[in-house]
Amino acid sequence: MTTVGIVGLGIMGGAIARNLLAAGMQVRGYDVDASRFEVLKPNGVAATSAGAAAQGADVVLSSLPSIKALGETVTSLLAVKASGLVVAELSTLPIDAKEKARAALAGGGITLLDCPLSGTGAQAVTRDLAVYASGERAAYDRAGPVFRGFARVTHYLGGFGNGSKMKFIANLLVAVHNVASAEAMVLGTKAGLDPDTIVKVIASGAGNSRVFELRAPLMASGDYAPTMKIDIWQKDMAIIADFAKALGVPIPTFAASAPIYDAAQAAGFGGEDTAAVAKVLAAQSKK
Repeated sequence: MTTVGIVGLGIMGGAIARNLLAAGMQVRGYDVDASRFEVLKPNGVAATSAGAAAQGADVVLSSLPSIKALGETVTSLLAVKASGLVVAELSTLPIDAKEKARAALAGGGITLLDCPLSGTGAQAVTRDLAVYASGERAAYDRAGPVFRGFARVTHYLGGFGNGSKMKFIANLLVAVHNVASAEAMVLGTKAGLDPDTIVKVIASGAGNSRVFELRAPLMASGDYAPTMKIDIWQKDMAIIADFAKALGVPIPTFAASAPIYDAAQAAGFGGEDTAAVAKVLAAQSKK
């Protein structure tokens, strides 16, 4: 039986843990929030640290909210002397932070892969995720069976960091498509159209997008239970902006979307799904 350690059992990591358990794998999970250990029941193991989650594991997955959390995870993994371990880092973080973690882990004989995910928490529940994997090919091959346990598709993109680069591009599109979807939904409802009808009709035509399919129903229902919190998304927005600036590439459409997310956070919607940007545009409407 394959044993997988998971560090971070939030919206994404928790759904991944459930799917790996359902796939017949042994899961050892750790999170700083002990209430999240519920996702491991009845067959998973709640570990006392990231290092403890790695003990006996074939592969460790890390799904983390910050650079600080990554650093703490690296320290904990090095402390258990898990030479030969493969760690797939699934978070959206700056490439230089992941490079620093890779170098530190390599000193302990641990191989880090850069493997951010494309998809929402809701998609994670149904295994509708894409893995953007990069790093050592042999380590990627070892992690492949684990990826297949929780993702719809995996792309191997070569050298370490290419996975994150692809994720930044994907999230740029998500940011723009989400605000565009909100614009369309608010415009349509203010014009007197039924929101559920807008979702159905637009999804059948040329104006559709994967983001519209995922987020427009939330906008129609006004249910903004988070699959990606605006507060967390703001971290991703800043990373993308810095990435493009470093390359000297203009991103005017992305830049135009950023104030809408800022306004949503300022309005107190930070804990809600990113689809809640529709509330900002509705409030700014004159009618």
